[in-house]
Order: sequence, then structure tokens, then C-alpha cells
Amino acid sequence: MIKAGMSGTTVAAEPPTPAVRLPRRRGIEFTLIVLAVLLCVYGYCAVGLAKNGTVPPGAAGYGAGLGVLALLAHFAVRLRAPYADPLLLPIAVLLNGLGLVLIYRLDLETPRDQAAPIQLIWSTLGVALFIAVVLCLRDHRVLQRYTYVSVVTALVLLTLPIFFPAVNGARIWIRIAGFSIQPGEFAKVLLALFFAGYLAANRNALAYTGRQIWRFKRLQLPTGRVLGPIVAIWLLSVGVLVLERDLGTSLLFFGLFVILLYVATGRTGWIAVGLLLAGVGAVAVGWLEPHVHSRVQEWLHPFASIEAGEGPNQIAQSLFAFAAGGMLGTGLGLGHSILIGFAAKSDFILATAGEELGLIGLSAIFLLYALLVERGYRAGLTLRDPFGRLLAIGLASIVALQVFVIAGGVTGLIPLTGMAMPFLAQGGSSVVTNWIIVALLIRISDSARSQYDGTGAP
Repeated sequence: MIKAGMSGTTVAAEPPTPAVRLPRRRGIEFTLIVLAVLLCVYGYCAVGLAKNGTVPPGAAGYGAGLGVLALLAHFAVRLRAPYADPLLLPIAVLLNGLGLVLIYRLDLETPRDQAAPIQLIWSTLGVALFIAVVLCLRDHRVLQRYTYVSVVTALVLLTLPIFFPAVNGARIWIRIAGFSIQPGEFAKVLLALFFAGYLAANRNALAYTGRQIWRFKRLQLPTGRVLGPIVAIWLLSVGVLVLERDLGTSLLFFGLFVILLYVATGRTGWIAVGLLLAGVGAVAVGWLEPHVHSRVQEWLHPFASIEAGEGPNQIAQSLFAFAAGGMLGTGLGLGHSILIGFAAKSDFILATAGEELGLIGLSAIFLLYALLVERGYRAGLTLRDPFGRLLAIGLASIVALQVFVIAGGVTGLIPLTGMAMPFLAQGGSSVVTNWIIVALLIRISDSARSQYDGTGAP
């Protein structure tokens, strides 16, 4: 195209930049999913060969079932979230499949208590909800409309277990006619949605400098009118959890609250305040609550029961399992972590992984979790809208905090709190919730990548 200038000369206009199509990377996702399914089937066969000398008769069915679920989820992503991060779904498939292998391996030691078939049913339900979220939720910003509905629902879910009998010292379950559910698992996603919605709507007021705490300029609080409601909701939810003796979820909610508050305000002082309050609360609850106090004592003196002639407790057995695994592990099906007792398939599933896969296998599992969290953070930081950014970081932080609390408890780093390792541990409510978290992260990552015009600039 020729354009006339002021001096009468003609200047050739620059041709329009051709649109660059963003790579969708669904082929990479498909390849990684196939690899994940094959690794899980290999683990399933390895357990059977180690225990019985033959390939388990259900290996083909297990592989086909896991493969069909993974492919259905992949096709849903390909259809509705073509620009989504290609690593999120394969990581979830691999962790879920490995969890089924470990639970099946422990089932061989407890013929009268078979948990793997039920866990497979819950995993199927989780994948179904994953597909529903990916197909039906076109835009994650729609969820911001339900900020206050989500917090009311979360508080109701947290309160319900109070009216049911305690299980192993904690009131966190609802059991009706042999069916059990843990409402706190769903409440954590709803509270993450509330925190993200409220902080995004009030980010300007939160950034406003309110009262200064003594002489520390960095520790300046927003006005009580803005900060009060979210603090009240957090205190109420944590108070209910303390009454139910669910200290693990209490710690998770507290960490989630502090992280999102820091991300929304950008003030590093919140991290210091959070650590201080967490320390004070942990000391107070540890001394005043007998159930928690006993766990603190077991953490401080894990071998006291052995010295007293009462045999090893769960923490000691867990430490023995990690020590027996060494660098390469004993091999799938050749460990003795079942000696941990009733929580071997749930709270202490990581001990089985550490013993039979060794330090190398355990490190690989932690790297998978780290990669899952990193991709969630990346999607959030890429987004333009504050709500989506806070929601993605909040959901990824839930996974990170759970892994830290559980891994720290079973390895003796911190007192045991009792939670389910994401995707690995036995627990229907947990696996369903984590599939929903991955679905939301996929939706957010799709929005984050599709907001670019293909040239690399937003």
C-alpha cells in the first residue's frame, strides 16, 4: 500500500503483522497421559509379580479403566480448553493411578478390608466432575458472582460433622448408612473462592495504608471495615475446625488466608504476622487440647513407646519404613509399611511410597507435586484479572500446603495432623476435590494463554 506524505513523496506502509497461532500442545498432553497410564499399569503388574509371582488378573481391566477415564478427560480439555497447560492433566492421572497401585498393594495385606475398588469408584466420580467443570464452566470469572454463596456453603459444610460421632478423635466425617463423606475437603475449595472473590473486589481498599502497628512501617493494617469481614470468616471457620479437632485443615485454612492476603496486598509483613500467629496458636492448642498434646509428645519423642516396652507407635513405624527404603527402595510389594496400622492407606500412604520406591521415587513424587503447584502459580500470575490470579494461586496453594503438612507429619518434621495426601491417599472426598481443583486450574490456564494475541504480548 502506498501512502502520500506532506512533502509529496510516497512512503510504503508497513504490511500488517500476520497473526501467529498459539500452539495448543494437546498432542504433548496426549503423549504424557499415555506414558502416565503405562507407568501405573507397570506398577500394578510389579506388585502382583512381587507378591504372587504372576501378573494380577485385573491388570488389563485396571489399565483399560484408567486409560478410558484419562482419555475422556483429555478429549474434554481438547474440546473446551484447547490452550490449557498440557502438564496438569497428565500429572493428576499419574498421581491418581499411583495412589490406586499403592492402595491395591496394601489391600493384599488386608484381605478383609479392600479399599482400592472403592477408591477407583471415587476416582471415576472425580474425573466425571472434572469433565463437567471443563465442559460447563466457560469463564472462571463467573465464579466471582458466588463469592458470598460459597462462604455460606463452606461454613455449613464445616459445621455439619459436629452433629455426628467422632472418628479416631476427630469430628470431620458424616456417616449415613455406611456412606461417609468429609465436608471439609469441599469447604477448602469454596473458601478459596470466597477469599479470592472478596480480596479481588476490595484490593484497592486493602492496598490503602491504614493504621501502623507500633513503629513498623511495613506492618500497616487496612481499615477494620475492609479487613474485618474476611478475618471474621477465617476465625469462624478455624474455630469450628478446632471444635472438631481437625487441626490439619485448620492449618491449611490459615496458610491459605495468609498467602492470598499477601498476594492481594503485596505486603511482606503479612508473612511475618502469619508465622507469628501460627506459632502462638500452635503452642496454645498443643498445650490446651489433650488430643493435640499427645501428638506433639509423639513428635518430640517418637521412640518413647519403644523405650517403655509398648512397641513402636505410628510415627516410629513410619520412620522405620522410610529408613528401610534407602535410596532405591525395596520394590513395589516388598515392604512392611502395613505395620503402621489403621492409617497406612490414608495418612501414612507416603511411608509405603518411601519404603518401596526409595528416596529417588519419593523425590519424583514430590517433584510432580511441585510441578503441579508451579503450573498453577504460572497460570495465575499470567492472568490479567485479579480474581482469576488469586483463585489460581489459592487452589495451587491448597495442594502445596497439604503436601507440606502431610509429608512433614509422617517424616517427623512437624507434629502429625491427619490429612489425605492429594490423589495418593485413600479418601473419596479428597480425590474428588483434587480433581475439581485440577479442572479449575485447567480452565484458568486456558484463559491465561488464550488472552495473548499470538505475538507474545498481552
